[in-house]
Formats: sequence, structure tokens, C-alpha cells
Amino acid sequence: MNYLPAYSGARISGCWTLTSDGSGNGEGSLDRLLPSVSTGLSPRKRTTSQCKSEPPLLRTSKRTIYTAGRPPWYNEHGTQSKDAFVIGLCGGSASGKTTVARKIIEALDVPWVVLLSMDSFYKVLTPEQQIMAASNDYNFDHPDAFDFDLLKHILRKLKQGKSIKIPVYDFTTHGRHKDWKTIYGASVIIFEGIMAFADKELLQLLDMKLFVDTDSDIRLVRRLRRDISERGREIEGVIKQYNKFVKPAFEQYIEPTMRLADIVVPRGGGNMVAIDLIVQHVHSQLEERELSVRAALASAHQAQPLPQTLSVLESTPQVKGMHTIIRNKETSRDEFIFYSKRLMRLLIERALSFLPSQVHVVQTPQGEDYEGRAFNGKRITGVSILRAGETMEPALRAVCKDVRIGKILIQTNQDTGEPELHYLRLPKDISEDYVILMDCTVSTGAAAMMAVRVLLDHDVQEDKILLVSLLMAEMGIHSVAYAFPQVKIITTAVDKKVNDLFHIIPGIGNFGDRYFGTDAPPDWSDEDLDEPSY
Repeated sequence: MNYLPAYSGARISGCWTLTSDGSGNGEGSLDRLLPSVSTGLSPRKRTTSQCKSEPPLLRTSKRTIYTAGRPPWYNEHGTQSKDAFVIGLCGGSASGKTTVARKIIEALDVPWVVLLSMDSFYKVLTPEQQIMAASNDYNFDHPDAFDFDLLKHILRKLKQGKSIKIPVYDFTTHGRHKDWKTIYGASVIIFEGIMAFADKELLQLLDMKLFVDTDSDIRLVRRLRRDISERGREIEGVIKQYNKFVKPAFEQYIEPTMRLADIVVPRGGGNMVAIDLIVQHVHSQLEERELSVRAALASAHQAQPLPQTLSVLESTPQVKGMHTIIRNKETSRDEFIFYSKRLMRLLIERALSFLPSQVHVVQTPQGEDYEGRAFNGKRITGVSILRAGETMEPALRAVCKDVRIGKILIQTNQDTGEPELHYLRLPKDISEDYVILMDCTVSTGAAAMMAVRVLLDHDVQEDKILLVSLLMAEMGIHSVAYAFPQVKIITTAVDKKVNDLFHIIPGIGNFGDRYFGTDAPPDWSDEDLDEPSY
């Protein structure tokens, strides 16, 4: 156990990261910042995905969002190779655990950090216990007050990269809210609570254990201020509870666990020297976990036969003619949009034919029975990979009434060339649906693989995912099929080659720029684009 010095160093600069709902359930928060699917023909100026001189932040009227993307958390086989890094933060009540956690998040300056509080896992009180709590006679500082089974289940799922719902506890009613909060996509998890070290199985899930050591008088003053101003309690009740439960629990259950800590942080959030050392260690751990997926995809699965999960639209004279038009660099934008939409409609209709169906008998207006077919599933959901995949949504809506739509934003890191997950908004209970995943072009398959991995992390069944794309390279087809052999792949055409810049050859150009009318810089390459043809 390392005991860090009780003095403060210089403040480390950094940016707040997004620690709320990683599933993007804040509907509309980014809608106005993303390009629309308007087919108005006025050209628009192209914007780059990253700015070298400005911090990677988007500021809206309600919140600040860290726009640095999440790099691949899986290998070329599509499986998660490294678990999220979990920091356990223990200490007495009002010792400053949450402040230390936020200071670590700020100094880490990395995206996709989740802050998980043990306060969310208090057990729901019985009516008798509610009466005891109202008179400050219920012990909230005892291990039995917490739902450790639920806590361990959720932390395991988060560590494995899965989407998970966590309870929201109301300290006024001593119950859980009806709507739980969804968290997803943690590269780093900071778990804080007074009993963070109280369970042996829980300890095994922690990669780094910190104990915040704060003077008892300071903790009492902080608790008085918090419980009176934030939780509406009377000063007499707070002091009674502190002397009866909080102080004895600290001495019996919390203080003895200090010996289990890897690092003890004196004075809490004011000790920037300690926080700086912690951050340096976490950075070194994250560097060891970095993966290079795109290079592995480019060198794998060469000279293999196309997989049986692939379905290519029949190359009729009509389909061939439409491809001739949209591949022609001289084609005007309105013609490009028109014939792309025709192909999209055919592609979506083809994809729907792979959904399960069952016999369904109806009666015709003539009073006769007709034996037909009907969809045999709960729901169909479309998920578009932004930006270009969004152009396929109207075709899906045209043939699937009341279809639900989700969105995933994946961009290229200009320094590493790797795909990065920036944003997602998926419908509730998507795990029960058949999902049509839409992207207009697939080159190496890196973005498509990331999108499929996101769906699997949200418990969508692999055999219920249909990947649809107007044009795919053989490399991308092999990459997706190798990693996810149960995903159905549907396209209108397959090109054999991908060049050194990962452009499909002969290809179609940058679909998003041609469709939306955005102007690429004179020296453009796929690395400069919002949605390169992965």
C-alpha cells in the first residue's frame, strides 16, 4: 500500500468528460449538430471531424460533450480482448470520494469514462424501514444496506463492455426511480462508495484501489452541509444519525479496509500530487490496451471464397445501369441522389426478404381465404452509421411502417487511422429486435465491425443483425463475416480491390460528399473525411 504525501501540486489542465448515459439516450442532444438527410441541391461546405487547435468539446445549451471518440475495444475477431480499467474509490462518508473521482476524470483527459456511485445501490426499504429512516433510526452505513449482488452484476457487465441499466436512488423517498439509467462504452470505470472494499468478489473486479483519507471533523461538517441543503434533513437528525450509525460504521467496516488500498489519498480532492500520480498510472495501463484493428483487417482473409452469409442483388440490366450512373464521376448531384435512392429501395426490399415469416390467413373482400405470409418477430429497427448511412433511412421508412431508427456516429482518428465511436442513440429494448444496419459503402469493414460490436454489446442477437450497403469490397465482407459469422450481409455490388488509402476500386468515390454536396479539400483523402468508406 502506498501512502501519498499530504500536499498539493499544481493544478493539471483538462476537460470534463461525458460521464452520463453512454447509450446516447439523451434524445436530440446532438441532432442539430449532425447533417440532415435533406436532398436540397445547394452545395454545402465540408467540415472536418477534428480540430487540431481547439479542445475536442461540443457545448450545447444543456451540457458539454467530449467529442474524442472511443477507439476499438475488440480485436479483428470481433471479440473484446481487454476489459475496461476499473478504479475502486473507498473512504468514509463525505470524505471527498466523488470530488477525487471527478478530478481524476478531469486530469485523465480521455473519453468514455464512467463514474459509478455506490449510492445507486441502496436496497429499497420496506414500509417498516421507511418509518425507521424517517426518524433517523435506519442504518444506511451498514453493508446490509447495499444490494451487492446487483452491484457486482452491473460492474461485471460494464467491465466486459456491455450496455447496462443502473438504478437511480432517491434519498428523499428512500426508493428507486421507475426509469433506470443506461450506461455503455466505458474504457475507464471509476467506482466510488463507502463500502467499495467490503466484498471479496467486488474487490476482484477492481484493477486499482484508492482510499480517500479525510479528517473526521471535516467529514462531519461536509455531511451536515450536504444532508441539510441537498436532502432536506434537520440538523438534529443528521447529528443523531452520525453518532449512532456513521461514526461506528466507519470505525468497524470502512477504516479497516484502508489496508487493502493500493494508494491512500490524504485530503481528498485537494491533493493534486496524488491525483497526478494516479492519472499517470492509468494512462500507462490504457496505452498497454491500445489495439490496431484496421491494419489487421487489411492483411487478413485474403483469397478466401465469399461467405455464404452474403447476398448480392442480381445484376440485372436495370441494376447495372444504375451502378453505371452513380459510379460515373461526371454524374450530377441530382442524378446521383435519384439513382442511389432507387438502389436503396431495392436493397432494403431484398434485406426484408431474409426476415422470418409465418403463414398468415386473411379473408379477401370476396369472402374467400387467402394464405399469405406475415413477419414473425417482435419489431424491426433500423440503425444507420452516420453520415452516409442516414441516407438509407427514407427507403427503410417507405417499406416498414412505424420502423424505429437508431444512429451510430463512427469517424476516423486522423493520427492513428483507426475507427472511433463518437456517439450513439439506440431505441429502448433493441435487444428484442431484428436490426437492419445501414451504411452506403464498406471497404475494410472496420466501421461496420464497430457498429455490429455496439449492437452485440446492447444484447442484440447476432443472427438478428442484417448489414446492408450499396457497395462493398471483398475485404470488408470477409472482415465482417469472419468476426460475426451469423450476421447477414446484403449489398447491390461487390468490388474486388481496396487501394493503399483504403478506397474501394473501382468504387463510387466518397458517397457522403457526392450525396450531400459537401466540398472536399483539394488534397482530400479518406483520413480527412467524416465518414470514409471503411
